[in-house]
Amino acid sequence: MLTAFDAQITAIVFDAEGAIFALGDGSVRFEDGTFSAAHDGAILCAVVHPSGYGVITGGDDGRLIWHRRTDAGVLATSARGQWIDAVDASAESGLIAFSAGKTLTVLDAKDAGFRRDFQHERTVSGVAFEPKGRRIAASTYGGAALWFARIAEQKPTFLKWAGSHTAVTFSPDGAFVVTAMQDSQLHGWRLKDQKNMRMGGYPSKVRAFSFLSNGQLLATSGAQGAVLWPFVGANGPMGREATEIGFDEGSLVGLVASQPKHGLLAAGLSDGRVWLADPAGQGLNFLKADKGSPITALAMSADARRVAWADEDGNAGVADI
Repeated sequence: MLTAFDAQITAIVFDAEGAIFALGDGSVRFEDGTFSAAHDGAILCAVVHPSGYGVITGGDDGRLIWHRRTDAGVLATSARGQWIDAVDASAESGLIAFSAGKTLTVLDAKDAGFRRDFQHERTVSGVAFEPKGRRIAASTYGGAALWFARIAEQKPTFLKWAGSHTAVTFSPDGAFVVTAMQDSQLHGWRLKDQKNMRMGGYPSKVRAFSFLSNGQLLATSGAQGAVLWPFVGANGPMGREATEIGFDEGSLVGLVASQPKHGLLAAGLSDGRVWLADPAGQGLNFLKADKGSPITALAMSADARRVAWADEDGNAGVADI
């Protein structure tokens, strides 16, 4: 499938029924042609609903909306209309989390009356649930805060590292937390002892990271190829070097996408191309070989059988692997 939209695509997700595109004009476009125009302003973040059906989006209108192919409904609004610019959801616990300003909010998809608001000293830039969905990490200036998602009154565990942390993820085994930083590097912590992991050497800012190969590899953007960090054993990448695949001095990998249980990796390049690779194998398979505008959104389906992408001019595609 190839198509063109009249606004830039800010995010792509796959739900149980296909690809879903979130746009800068506030609309959501489904692969089957249906659409939802619910936000008054740009969509800034998106995640699949815990049920596996539809997409949850956060916008600069301060609303969190669940879009399905038949209807759309507001799940929450932020205080004072602050932008909602990070969101995550857990199929395991049924919880949804989003950030607006200095506040991290947790909702329950099955209980409309449940809401927890956790305050931070600085702006929250990213949110991520642990694999079981019971704890949540929030990246902010100076590190990452870990919260128990359902407990109202608590002090977070704060993982400290100087600098601005812009995104966060848990390893699939829950043993490590990794953040992307403003100054073109990653930082990680082993949770059992909060030991630091410095993960640098990037020529540009890391905009995307994704685990694959049963959690044994963390793939990232930010270099001329896709950077792969080893997460085998109790020490993760500590004392070990990253590798790089798909090196091309004429372009940068802007985005990566994968699934934790599968071994395939997709990459979107600054020159508009999209490739797929198995790091254990040889060579690249170009899903989009024509050069063009930079790739701005990329996603892989949960079964690792489909990849969707979009460039900054609003052109989009979906490929069967």
